[in-house]
Amino acid sequence: MAGQAFRKFLPLFDRVLVERSAADTVTKGGIMPTVVAVGSDSKGKGGEIEPVSVKVGDKVLLREYGGTKVVLDDKDYLLFRDGDILGKYVD
Repeated sequence: MAGQAFRKFLPLFDRVLVERSAADTVTKGGIMPTVVAVGSDSKGKGGEIEPVSVKVGDKVLLREYGGTKVVLDDKDYLLFRDGDILGKYVD
């Protein structure tokens, strides 16, 4: 889908990059974009490694406003912390 753009950008730690498009599902709780890149993991308060809770391709629920806007190859994306994700769609 975005291919080359993600060779140029890799989220760090517990960050998750989502593709925001006009076709995103909008619910009362927020938006449901698709995850396109994830960081490796983060350290918990006790120093333990905590993996990111989503993977590339997941549809996630986020608040309608928030995140950091990232533009790659003229496309808009949003960068969130893993903890800001409200949920994910499961088939």
